[in-house]
Amino acid sequence: MIRVTELHVYPVKACRGVPVSSAEVLERGFAGDRRWMIVDAGGVFVTQRTEPRLALVRTALLGGELELEAPGVGSVRLPVAQVAGARREVQVWNHVGSAVAHAEGSEWVSGYLGAPHSLVYMPDEHRRPVNPERARPGDIVSFADAYPFLLLSDASLDALNARLAAPVVMARFRPNIVVSGCAAFEEDAWARLAIGSVGFRGVKRCDRCAVTTVDPETAETGVEPLRTLATFRREAGKVWFGMNLVHDGPGTLSVGDELVPVVESKQL
Repeated sequence: MIRVTELHVYPVKACRGVPVSSAEVLERGFAGDRRWMIVDAGGVFVTQRTEPRLALVRTALLGGELELEAPGVGSVRLPVAQVAGARREVQVWNHVGSAVAHAEGSEWVSGYLGAPHSLVYMPDEHRRPVNPERARPGDIVSFADAYPFLLLSDASLDALNARLAAPVVMARFRPNIVVSGCAAFEEDAWARLAIGSVGFRGVKRCDRCAVTTVDPETAETGVEPLRTLATFRREAGKVWFGMNLVHDGPGTLSVGDELVPVVESKQL
């Protein structure tokens, strides 16, 4: 039997996630997942690809507040949802939309990164569509790279670690949903699945980038595990690890929920 073993919410894109025992599934994905984002002076999103230090920014959900804490700059508290404040245009890949800036949070992030940045929130009226080639009309996503959910299995990580001189932790890959009870890389074939009462579409395997080479505990960068992944998980010029999901509707997921897959065809 395949079951959910971990659930993670990432309140701020590119910063550390929060493990949770259950999470509400809303239009954009998990409630509170990547509704906040850091942008540079030009409004372009910033991630660990260019700022590995973001791996050290701890996030914590404290009732109705979100706390960020990082080495050398202490902590700052934000509302979980920012509805009032200065608006600015922001960009994630080729998508441009309006977000709400948080003045104190922006000052804190700028101090940590040593250059002007803004910490912005995606308001409800900002409806960022999922890639229409792999989604249904009306499917939307937060400031996540592309899709509402990323799923990985413990077995897939074990298969990777068996090839590495030094094993890596699941946090390198920033999944929302971790499952156990399946074979390694079995999730590649899950075109449809259900977890509890929520249906999902496995729309695209996840092509991995340099973020996986950032140590989430130290922010040090290297070549692993991407180099080893490329030796056995490269296809069509990309390295694949994990499955991107789009959900069919709202609901709640909990650790321990059963996952029931419907295998149709491999997704790129």
